Amino acid sequence: MTAVQFGVLGPLAVTTDAGEPVVVPGTKVRALLADLLVNRNQVVSADRLIDDLWGEDCPANPAGALQVRVSQLRKALNDAEPGARELVESRPPGYLLRVDAVDVARFDELARCTDVERLTDALALWRGEAYADVADAEFVRAEATRLAEQRLAVHERLAEARLARGEHDLVAADLAELVTRHPLREGLRAVQLRALYAAGRQSEALDSYADLRERLAEELGLDPGPELVALHRRILEQDAALSAPPKAAVIRTSLPAPLDELVGRAEALAELSELLSRQRLVTLVGPGGVGKTRLAVETARAQSLPDGVQLVELAPLPAGDALVAEQVLAALGSYEAAGTNMSPADRLVTTLRHRHLLLVLDNCEHVIDPVAELVARLLREVPGLRVLATSREPLGLTGELLWEVPPLPVPDDGDLDTVRRSAAARLFAARATAQQRGFRLDGQSAAAVAQLCRRLDGLPLALELAATRVRALGVRGVVERLDDRFRLLTTQQRDVPPRQRTLTAVIGWSWDLLDETDRMVLARLAVFRDGCTPEAAEYVCGTDLDTLARLVDRSLVVLDDSGANPRYRLLESVAAFCLDRLTDADEVRTRHATYYTELAERADPELRGAAQQRWLALLDAEMANLRSALVHGGGLRLAVALSWYWHLRGRLTEARRALAVPGDPEQETRAAPWRVGFALSQGEATEPDDVRAAVAADPGGHAAWFAANAVIEHGDLAAELLPTAAVDRWTEAAVLTSLAHIAHANGDQATLEDTATRSAALFADLGDRWGRLRATEWVGGLADMRGEHERAAALHREGLRWAEELALWPQVCAELSWLAWLAVQTRDYAQGRELAERAYALAVEQGSPGALVFAEMSLGLAARRDGKLDLAVTHLSHLAELGRGESQPALYLPMVLVELGYALEQGGDPDAALALHIEAFEAAEAMTTMRDAVGPLEGMAAAVRSPEVAARLLGAAAAARLATRSPAAPAERDDTDRTTERLRAALGPQRFDALLAEGAKLSPSEARAQL
Repeated sequence: MTAVQFGVLGPLAVTTDAGEPVVVPGTKVRALLADLLVNRNQVVSADRLIDDLWGEDCPANPAGALQVRVSQLRKALNDAEPGARELVESRPPGYLLRVDAVDVARFDELARCTDVERLTDALALWRGEAYADVADAEFVRAEATRLAEQRLAVHERLAEARLARGEHDLVAADLAELVTRHPLREGLRAVQLRALYAAGRQSEALDSYADLRERLAEELGLDPGPELVALHRRILEQDAALSAPPKAAVIRTSLPAPLDELVGRAEALAELSELLSRQRLVTLVGPGGVGKTRLAVETARAQSLPDGVQLVELAPLPAGDALVAEQVLAALGSYEAAGTNMSPADRLVTTLRHRHLLLVLDNCEHVIDPVAELVARLLREVPGLRVLATSREPLGLTGELLWEVPPLPVPDDGDLDTVRRSAAARLFAARATAQQRGFRLDGQSAAAVAQLCRRLDGLPLALELAATRVRALGVRGVVERLDDRFRLLTTQQRDVPPRQRTLTAVIGWSWDLLDETDRMVLARLAVFRDGCTPEAAEYVCGTDLDTLARLVDRSLVVLDDSGANPRYRLLESVAAFCLDRLTDADEVRTRHATYYTELAERADPELRGAAQQRWLALLDAEMANLRSALVHGGGLRLAVALSWYWHLRGRLTEARRALAVPGDPEQETRAAPWRVGFALSQGEATEPDDVRAAVAADPGGHAAWFAANAVIEHGDLAAELLPTAAVDRWTEAAVLTSLAHIAHANGDQATLEDTATRSAALFADLGDRWGRLRATEWVGGLADMRGEHERAAALHREGLRWAEELALWPQVCAELSWLAWLAVQTRDYAQGRELAERAYALAVEQGSPGALVFAEMSLGLAARRDGKLDLAVTHLSHLAELGRGESQPALYLPMVLVELGYALEQGGDPDAALALHIEAFEAAEAMTTMRDAVGPLEGMAAAVRSPEVAARLLGAAAAARLATRSPAAPAERDDTDRTTERLRAALGPQRFDALLAEGAKLSPSEARAQL
């Protein structure tokens, strides 16, 4: 069977055998896949699939619409793995998905096992809730519920198996979050009670039972089941069968008792507990406020060593103090006996030599050198010792395992379910509820909580400080004041160390440990937005990689190497702290603007060649810095350098805003054609002389072509202004695409074929994929004109794939509109409407009037030919008014008027329809486009009252189609066939054929005169 893997234990996922993700496009196609996966290897009837996908909102042709979605699914699978389309079989009365490579099958297999390793593997398959992205659909609900129940059952069995191995503390820690999510599940609660009791935490076990009893009474009006009641009684009686581990394994600990729940760290606890079982030195590193101490304490609490756990707080020591051994001895309660002359380190080694102990050294960063020296000796001379350290920088010892404590995951958006799944949001909600009992994480507060979590980078301490302000300000009030976060984020809690009572103190603790050079570099890094590359950091900050590495080691700078290029980032709170301490801000911002202006100028020519995709990605990554540079010195010079990038990305409004900034005379001249081109692209009326002047500012260059091309939908001005002597091959190729566009509008197939083919060859030679897309667009347009609709659709589908790969959203919009047009022409109206809706939404997002026209035209055509006349009239009337409002008739106007005429004629108003067809013919005549006169002639034949005149008009139109090599598309034939059938019936076949032959001898103008 073809190797395609399916995943439902989370959002729907499809991958190739090589692990490459397979994109399944469209909401309905993904829903279809989900439905087939729920019923995998079974036939699902077409009727049931239609009902599942559309319910009461059924399309006009449901069977056809379903077939379209099946075809799209097969294509997506086949594009990923040739032959994979065969996985979706057509079997009466519907369809079947043949699949065995699905994660739920592996889960079901592993879930039947009893050993810890396989049960752990079963749970590792999950990536979220089952069928997460289609969970609201009724057809997945039962399967998703079954899987969720089975997942919980596996959790329970795994916990039971680990309890049998004596992992009591670890099981209790793992179950804490699970019980919180499923507080009424008695089986889960029973395992937790046994784990807590076996770990020597009887009071916590009793508290958990009381919580369950209270919840059951309040929410369900029930009491705990008899098995749980019996277990509770045994705990109260301290039943020997439930006793804690043997005495030798009881942990003697100096750890403080937990005062609240540790949120969002269950996986971290499990991983660290496992690491500490085989590593003698583990150091938790991370920025201040990320929760290193709390995580270390809870990890230590889960350990079982004969001599227990000892926590040593190093924060009270002055910076650089060498008395670390004395601090450890004091924590151990070991004091020097009278008359001994041993050093503190010697005494500590002697004290610990035969112990099996976990030593937790908290806050090492300000005494890092003496801590490292002491730990190195202890690990050499005390074989039973393990060390868990927390620090903002590594100890730098052989055998040290660094574990970076990450901030809590923040929600991507304000959707309530997304927010509730975020550990950062759950922590904030838990602490806010403790401060203000009326606080609820619900639909009203979710968006504000999500924004707060993102602004605070998921830092637990910052979130907890913010939660203390909810009572006075409300969550929205807290968010509104985050720009003044250092005054806002403070606490009056007396049991919190001073260094953690304000966000300023948290960051200042690390700042004070830096030397002057490192402080200067860190402050300068704060001018960057959304990070920077090492090269940018070196240039703007006047530093070297060694300094940057030190700041990374001290957890003040984050190195993000997840993308193609590594980037240095500051947490938002660290950046805000550092900006307040930047003493040479003007000079640094000037260097920043210079660096990014030069970067954009290097990128501009690369965006027109083989490196286009790489440079687009690079500028995407640097967009926040480029915007900052525009404000702080880049000005018009930078705006001009970015203009082509903005065009490729469809960011027209941003381009116009940046180009509106005044500059020196030279920059003003360079900006002129870009300003005019973007204004025209957004539909702004511009005087022809202003366009001519802008084009003259860049004779034969890229910008001149851009401005001239922008008037291509506005009459003959583009042909006049397009450069005739291009400065380079790229501009020559671009001009050829414009000429192809004009030839397409004029119906000049010979010129269209020549210019589009030459342009595609030139762009291919240059390696410019955008250019090849534009040229191929008109090759596809020629195929459509000649009636080669399958070839045209194949070209535009390939173009869409390329455009999406490059994220060229204007071209994505164009390709979607072309495909919508072709779908309508070949009678696939449902597909045409769906594609046009996607194109229209994208065009609205980009603010591109030209793209909106093309998309809305396809919407109007699809609606009219699908019988939805009211919707068609709405779209087409809007377009007609737009076209009439142009200073010269818009190129699309004749076609729109013809379609609107047909809609009115079909709606019972042939006289109004005839007037529109005549207007369309006159507009085509004014533009001297004979091809566009054909449609109005056919429309007149449908609307005119005289059957004789109508027959001659049809004959003239047929002759014109032959002359222009423009065969009617299937959908167009439907209109003429309808007219032909009516006229044959009225005139008789012989008379009709004779009149048709008479009309064939008439020119379009002569035929029009028949009216």
